[in-house]
Amino acid sequence: MADQNYRPQRTAAERASRVRFRRAMALLLITLLLPGSAQLVAGNRRVGRIAIWTVIGLALTAVLVFLISLVWQGLLFQLGTRPWLLGVLRLGLIVGGIAWAALFVDAWRLGRPLELDLKQRRIVVAINGALAFSVAATMLFGAHLVNVHKGMVETIFAGAEAAEAHNGRFNILLAGADSDGGKTRTGLRPDSLTVASIDAITGRTVLIGLPRNLQNFPFDDGSPMDKEFPRGFDCDGCYLNGVSTWANDNKVYQDEKDPGMAATVDAVEGITDLQISYYAIVDLNGFEEIVDAIGGVTLNVRQPIPVGIPSDDFYTHIEPGVKKLDGWETLWYARARHDSDDYSRMARQKCVLNAILQQTSPADVVRHYQDVAKATGATITTSVPPSEIELFSRLALKAKSQKISTLSLVPPVVDTADPNMSKIHAEVRKAVKKATPKKEEAFKSQSESSGTGEDGETKAPAPTNKPEATGDSGKGGPVTGGSLGSRNKGYQANETDDLASAC
Repeated sequence: MADQNYRPQRTAAERASRVRFRRAMALLLITLLLPGSAQLVAGNRRVGRIAIWTVIGLALTAVLVFLISLVWQGLLFQLGTRPWLLGVLRLGLIVGGIAWAALFVDAWRLGRPLELDLKQRRIVVAINGALAFSVAATMLFGAHLVNVHKGMVETIFAGAEAAEAHNGRFNILLAGADSDGGKTRTGLRPDSLTVASIDAITGRTVLIGLPRNLQNFPFDDGSPMDKEFPRGFDCDGCYLNGVSTWANDNKVYQDEKDPGMAATVDAVEGITDLQISYYAIVDLNGFEEIVDAIGGVTLNVRQPIPVGIPSDDFYTHIEPGVKKLDGWETLWYARARHDSDDYSRMARQKCVLNAILQQTSPADVVRHYQDVAKATGATITTSVPPSEIELFSRLALKAKSQKISTLSLVPPVVDTADPNMSKIHAEVRKAVKKATPKKEEAFKSQSESSGTGEDGETKAPAPTNKPEATGDSGKGGPVTGGSLGSRNKGYQANETDDLASAC
């Protein structure tokens, strides 16, 4: 009876074939783990040494940057906002991907594929092709993302010179604008204007809203518009949101790249008596793409908010409740005026700004980076230079952990048809002073962390699911147009020391 445990002995040729196969696979594996190692042990040692020392040098550089960034968190922002450096990184990734794939092909050659049997040869070819394609595709995709980021930096951050803080604060004009599809005008016309006055040390922020229908206001002393309108913007039918169009049509800012925005800045400085450090323009036609890119925002909808107007075939409503809105819904939540008024809309816009600040985490941006970069690059332009991105990113993280104050220059505080400029300046000074920390608080903010969580994200309190009905809702007050308050009594989000609670 035959021995069931008997196994036929492999011939010398079979054993040699297995050794060659294992050697070929080992060369591919070490090329994956340490590019150039296959050449060092079995091929052109000079090529192997160059590849290995390149990898070691890059690894040490990455570790050094990581360790420094633990102490100086702004380093990554500094490195990530230099277009020339991003161009070098993109080129390096492309060359590295091609070179690594070439090392895999050479490692396959060093494995002597012609000495393998047909089955082994097919396996080695398949694995080599998969590895070479994978590493090259990964690095080329990384180069693509770097190029997307580089394009976003070059498109958005067009400023060349950094501005100093004015009286300890940076005043950023945020303009929501639209082009109306070129039907009646060219270029973007500001449809929403808000000044974010940010403490340069603590990040404490006050949002100052300016109504689009403000009339008879002065411009910054000595500005081209001040010379054209020494008694204020008092022409027939002239409103704040028409300053940009007037300046573009009349060419009073010959040396400015964007005359309309330059004139708008002069108007805002004349109205608020604040020195504007920078401006940022958001094309509202692309705003929904930004919201979609970050995954939507959660808002407390207190009343049905119309989407469109009754004559639109898509006309509907956003129903009350705490809801996560997509970009289309968020845009209409912020812009809707049907069954409402401009001032309620301004209040809702501030709630949207607060939600985006509090709910957008660095992890969300990284997860959807390509979509975020594409949307912001096509939608936002600003005079902030790349050198200041690190500063404002740090201030934004600090602002997440603090209450945001608001002031809106609207009725009943301000008569938009005949504004009292002395009163407006006094109200602005008072709001800014309340949002300016005392010396000991500023020192504490400088010496302590910005209050972020373990993952670098400040945890914002979730809104409570308590939509109020129209009319008197007790402590919350009346609700009109979707915002707490009313036109006659004022909307809470338009003037508050804690925007989150008013939203």
